[in-house]
Amino acid sequence: MSSPPKERIEELNSRLASLKEELNRLSLEARRWAEKRNAIQEKIRTLRTKAAEFKEKRDELNKTVQQVKELREQARADRREKCNQILALKEKLKHLSEKEPTRSINDLENEIEKIEWTIQTTSLPIREEKNLIDDVRALETQLSTSKKIRRLEEDLLEFQAEEKALETKARLHHEKLSQLALQSQNFHEKMRIPLKEIQSLRPEAEDAHQKYVEIKQKTKPLHQKRAELLREAKSLKQKLRQAEEEKQLKRQRELQNQVVEKALEKLKRGEKLNWEEFKILTKEKKVKRLKTTLED
Repeated sequence: MSSPPKERIEELNSRLASLKEELNRLSLEARRWAEKRNAIQEKIRTLRTKAAEFKEKRDELNKTVQQVKELREQARADRREKCNQILALKEKLKHLSEKEPTRSINDLENEIEKIEWTIQTTSLPIREEKNLIDDVRALETQLSTSKKIRRLEEDLLEFQAEEKALETKARLHHEKLSQLALQSQNFHEKMRIPLKEIQSLRPEAEDAHQKYVEIKQKTKPLHQKRAELLREAKSLKQKLRQAEEEKQLKRQRELQNQVVEKALEKLKRGEKLNWEEFKILTKEKKVKRLKTTLED
């Protein structure tokens, strides 16, 4: 046997109050998990930004490292080429040194000048003059060899200085490369710290989100039940209002009938009607005439 409407409404209101309390509790719990999840995600975003900054600095350094490495390798290649040139010069000097005159360039030039002066200023027999010209040629050959040796020695000194400069250049590039690589490694290690922290925070954020989802899932059937109870309560309240309206209408009709009967009795007795009695009686007669017309 079903409960009377009023009792059922009270029962529904009680159940709705309990459901609302439970939903509020779950909503609060869900909000706490969501706030925890959001706080962790915000921290992860901050850490990711920090890691990205370190990565950008590391990558910039790595570009510079690559550039310096290319400069170092170019200096080393240039030095190797210069060393090959030095070896070639030394080989030429070695062959020429075997023909190097024992006399100095100055002595040879003086001797050539002296013989040429003798040839130009002295009348000599043809054979003797020819011998002197041959001596000049031999001395000039020796002088040419000595001068060539001196030029090669000067070139060798210049090449050796350039080779040393290239060696220093390559060494400085290598030292800078080592410093840059160390700085790059430092930024890489700094980048790994927030990334490692992100890895440790992700499970916590995922757990908080899972808790939030689970609670939201719990609230779905409660919301559905609450909607069902609200619909039932609304339907019962409408029925109660309709019953009450019908009851009041019936009561008004009864009162109106009583007034009509009293008014008719007063008319029979020849008494005067008051304004309310007159209006109700007039209205009642019009209603009856309308009903009669409709029936005809």
